Amino acid sequence: MSGGDESIFIVHGHSRKEEIDLFLRNITGRRPTILSDKAGKGRTIIEKFEQESDGTSFAVVLLTSDDVGRSRVAPEGQLSARARQNVILELGYFIGKLGRERVVALYDDGVELPSDYSGVEFISFADDWKTKLIRELRSAGIAIDPAGI
Repeated sequence: MSGGDESIFIVHGHSRKEEIDLFLRNITGRRPTILSDKAGKGRTIIEKFEQESDGTSFAVVLLTSDDVGRSRVAPEGQLSARARQNVILELGYFIGKLGRERVVALYDDGVELPSDYSGVEFISFADDWKTKLIRELRSAGIAIDPAGI
């Protein structure tokens, strides 16, 4: 998709939502879809998610260190930073709905990354994430306003 029909969905936990929202608004001139900003209308969360994601052409998924957990086989007390469970579910949903080439996962260093998603490039917030995200958006045919960079 290109031109005026692109819609970007931000999947998030507790962190960095506002920063990514503002960045995407500046570079695309469009307001990304953020589920928590949408009215409930008496819908269940999954109904709201499915309906609000209709028309989405690209997803930016924020794997931020909002939770901690461990494998049952890990030593007691050895906790790993993890993204919220809803974020992992929605990451998989968008991979299935849009294809991997239209989903970008930005992550905090130290966050456990989904093992079944290995081989796909994640973009670390510690790297030049803005440039890399712009490259992915352009590759997906989403117009970028150079003035917003």
